[in-house]
Amino acid sequence: MGTERKGYSRARQMRNWSNRKGGYAAKPDGFDRSDAGTLASQIDEWFLHLAERAYSERTIEAHRWALRTFEGWAQERDLLRPESITRPILESYQRWLYRYRQPNGKPLGNVTQRMRLGAVQRFFAWLCRENRLGANPAADLELPRKQPRSLPRALGREELRSLMKVPDISDPLGIRDRAILETFYATGLRRRELTQLDLEDVDLERGVIYARKGKGGKDRVVPFGTGAADWLSRYMETVRPLLQVSLREHSLFLTGYGERFNPNSLGNLVKKHFKQAGIERTGGCHLLRHSCATHMHDNGADIRYIQQMLGHARLDTTQIYTHVSIEQLKQVHGQTHPSSLGSCTERGPSCRK
Repeated sequence: MGTERKGYSRARQMRNWSNRKGGYAAKPDGFDRSDAGTLASQIDEWFLHLAERAYSERTIEAHRWALRTFEGWAQERDLLRPESITRPILESYQRWLYRYRQPNGKPLGNVTQRMRLGAVQRFFAWLCRENRLGANPAADLELPRKQPRSLPRALGREELRSLMKVPDISDPLGIRDRAILETFYATGLRRRELTQLDLEDVDLERGVIYARKGKGGKDRVVPFGTGAADWLSRYMETVRPLLQVSLREHSLFLTGYGERFNPNSLGNLVKKHFKQAGIERTGGCHLLRHSCATHMHDNGADIRYIQQMLGHARLDTTQIYTHVSIEQLKQVHGQTHPSSLGSCTERGPSCRK
């Protein structure tokens, strides 16, 4: 069968099926929009305001997702207008979020609770600024405390080697997957940033990728090494033409349908390779991003350059990704701590010799 076998052959069958399948119209959310003053209508107006202020579609969708729960909760209690919402009512909603259990029986995480309550706060603040509400019931709402961010452990060299060996490079989709893994590790791109890459964003001659409209809508230029360059070149020259269905599709990495990946499907693909490599850790794409930053830092890269690579607005965010490795810490400890410099355990002049 040559190259037309295994994953690529299955992808062609899936593509034929996708060409015959139909779509589904979006279901109405059922919220009351009987007039312009209802809660749902006012929230729609706020989303329009955010779009006019050039907020990204991703940010608006995040707010839409965060407020959907509140709209449903309020409508079930006949709280259909913003002026009927008081601070005690919002505190009741906050307690409901805390006690809520997902289908798997687990509570909502602190980050999720903060996102949903934060969107409510921003919405009511906008109503007050627009003089649509006399007082802000969410002004003094106390959000759940931020939990300390856990420190992820970067992939080891052997883990990376095992991971890179997972894709079957005798199959076109295996070459594509290897190029994806190499690009993640070489550039530290976020999952969404990689899905947004177009062919024109890769400059193989200069060895750089143009990451456009990343977090906060910012663009940046990210270098990649010779290893990633080899796999990207091989994918772009031999595999992508096989996957391409429409000349109008400019996405760098294509699915078996010949379409752009969405972030969730790309994340699931990377998780599958992690599992096959025997790496039982969460994170997937983010773990490759963290490993990129940590390994560069371990090898002497200044944290300010890593900040630019990762696209962080604040340096303290980068410092979470680039903690000092335990090997470096042990080396410094051995060179500086008195207990490592000699056998003296008592304080005195002799300990300073």
